[in-house]
Formats: sequence, C-alpha cells, structure tokens
Amino acid sequence: MIASTLTTSGDTSPATALDLTVPAGMGGNFTYDRTFTLNADTAAGLDAGNASIVVHGLDPATLSTAAQNAKSDLDPTLPLAATSPALCGTLEASQMNMPNGSAATGGGSTSTGPDAGMLALGGGLILAAGGVLIARRRVVASRTESR
Repeated sequence: MIASTLTTSGDTSPATALDLTVPAGMGGNFTYDRTFTLNADTAAGLDAGNASIVVHGLDPATLSTAAQNAKSDLDPTLPLAATSPALCGTLEASQMNMPNGSAATGGGSTSTGPDAGMLALGGGLILAAGGVLIARRRVVASRTESR
C-alpha cells in the first residue's frame, strides 16, 4: 500500500501516487529535500519497521517495444514505464533532534582565539629547548676552561 507520495510540492497523500502531473523529482540524479508531516499510515509503517520507499518510472527508451506499448497494471490509462518500480529501499525511523541556529562545531575552534592548552604546550616546549641549549653551552664552556 502507498502511504505517502514524495512530491516536491503540494499533496503528499496516496491519492497523488499515480498523478503524473504532480511535481516530483525526475532524471538520472536528483535530490529530494522537503519537510512535511507524516500521515498516520506512514508513521505506523516506520514504527513497525516495515516501511519502504519505491521510486517508479522507467526510461521508455531502454524498454523493449512490447514494454513501451504496454499499459500499467496499476492504472490502465498510464504506460507501464510510468508506474514500474525503478528502485526501492527500506526506511528506518530515527530520533533526531533538530538543531536551532548554526551547527555546533566543537570546542577546539580558533574562531574565538587560539587554544590556551596548545599555547601552553608550545611555550613549554620552547622553554625546554632553551634550557637544553643553555645546559649545552655550559658544558661546552666547562670543557674549554678545563683544557
């Protein structure tokens, strides 16, 4: 059973599933981006774990002559290519909290200034290197004096 129709605008009810005048994604590639309230049947299918998505419509040019001339078994007034499944997949419900405002990018951003911990580490390494250099000079000076 069709529970929702993924149109790009307007009605998303099952009534629009075979209406070829309703705007929907077309072509070899397209992105579907739309927000709408799920009807009870679609929500129940997702909750039960048995929801799927089916994209209908085949390229008539890739079909045999007999298939090009065949009528749909879903609606005999439509060509078979218009209602034949092209691809499908299962849907899973997920709990997603929609963020408000811009995306949180974490606490390590340099957008508010350098990270104090990294500055301290870098400063500590510079001081340690300086201490090694001073100790090396003292050792070299001691060797020179003892000769």
